[in-house]
Amino acid sequence: MKLAYWMYAGPAHIGTLRVASSFKNVHAIMHAPLGDDYFNVMRSMLERERDFTPVTASIVDRHVLARGSQEKVVENITRKDKQEKPDLIILTPTCTSSILQEDLQNFVNRAASESKSDVILADVNHYRVNELQAADRTLEQIIRFYLKKAQKQETLDCTKTKTPSANILGIFTLGFHNQHDCRELKRLLNDLGIEVNQVIPEGGSILNLHNLVKAWFNLVPYREIGLITANYLKKEFNMPYVSITPMGVVDTAECIREIAVILKDNQYTSDVNFEQYIDQQTRFVSQAAWFSRSIDCQNLTGKKAVVFGDATHAASMTKILAREMGIRVSCAGTYCKHDADWFREQVQGFCDQVLITDDHTQVGDMIAQIEPSAIFGTQMERHIGKRLDIPCGVISAPVHIQNFPLGYRPFLGYEGTNQIADLVYNSFTLGMEDHLLEIFGGHDTKQVITKSLSTDSDLNWAPDGLNELNKIPGFVRGKIKRNTEKFARTKNITEITVEVMYAAKEAVET
Repeated sequence: MKLAYWMYAGPAHIGTLRVASSFKNVHAIMHAPLGDDYFNVMRSMLERERDFTPVTASIVDRHVLARGSQEKVVENITRKDKQEKPDLIILTPTCTSSILQEDLQNFVNRAASESKSDVILADVNHYRVNELQAADRTLEQIIRFYLKKAQKQETLDCTKTKTPSANILGIFTLGFHNQHDCRELKRLLNDLGIEVNQVIPEGGSILNLHNLVKAWFNLVPYREIGLITANYLKKEFNMPYVSITPMGVVDTAECIREIAVILKDNQYTSDVNFEQYIDQQTRFVSQAAWFSRSIDCQNLTGKKAVVFGDATHAASMTKILAREMGIRVSCAGTYCKHDADWFREQVQGFCDQVLITDDHTQVGDMIAQIEPSAIFGTQMERHIGKRLDIPCGVISAPVHIQNFPLGYRPFLGYEGTNQIADLVYNSFTLGMEDHLLEIFGGHDTKQVITKSLSTDSDLNWAPDGLNELNKIPGFVRGKIKRNTEKFARTKNITEITVEVMYAAKEAVET
């Protein structure tokens, strides 16, 4: 098992807990040792919510190891059933507790016979899947369970709504700007004359899951969660789905056109002219199309950028930068290795190279080698950018508390195009701040970072070299430092003095 101090996607049980806690009145019980029960702290710290159902940990301790977990797990389930009266209790192990190889399904069956709540076991392989894959699988498992239950009880009504309606699948807690994206998607569908049937799982009730099949189609804005459910609903109930992420002007238009095709297939004539709507929104609501032709954006043409994140946001951002803003994407990458083929297909022709990895050190080395003008990535790339003095706009989870804003900041839809344009422009231009502070007698007290991203650096900076480096304007200091170190390594120089800096400068100029 690989140990790391940073993971792009967490362990499988976190994905299951995120889905369970997104539903109303669903309680998750985690079979885990102390140390694995950090979900409540993480969620309450990041997600801006007034209240939520906390996860209960059924702790694996020395007593459990001695006599087995069955009595303790069953007792915890039945106790929560009486105390909380949830509609559903989900039991999930962690990769640590899975080592015990206990028959948790048997525990669930026994607890279900003693509880008024439904009880299910999260059916995911905790050794083979990550947080996002587990979330996708858990959502499909819950929906399948309740639709099968309704079919068995002969209460499932598949009659479609009279007017066009859609389910939005995949909005859930701790997602990157998910709550804001959901509001924008609702507005978009409303503008098109389409009702929102259900939003699953965020804020949804399992008591209403049988109504999912009444919608005309499903909208899956993110590839990371919702696709397995959408494919299940299409296979079992012949429900079409739209999986084009409406991020950026071009893909938002394509998403709307695919929705129009579904309505046409259902022989429905809409009062809304979809092409006219796209034109009006692109020209007057979205400022991105106008901004891309402005002198400010043209100044960014040809500048190098690196994009890295989950498959959905990294692919969309790569296409937006390349085809909508004229920015050169030197490298596009994702940590969703399970979706590598789709990602490569999406970014083909929009970037110079593709990087598929979940190792943040590879991403850091790639960024240091390319030396882009800006980075668009996760919180980890933001840390890397700070070390290299390269600005970074955060476009994907994992994220910091600042990426759970109280204000309205969607990344999807036409309002999302404005947010993205601001993010891109500000990421490129704010690097001038240090330079302006120096010109106008500011207070640039930033210390020069003299360590490389690698921990085995054999270079030292002499005092006179550091003094000279500090005289260089902040917005180009990092690049000059890296070029000097690169020159020193090629010449087998271990200490960088002023003379070495001048020699490196001459080598670049010649």
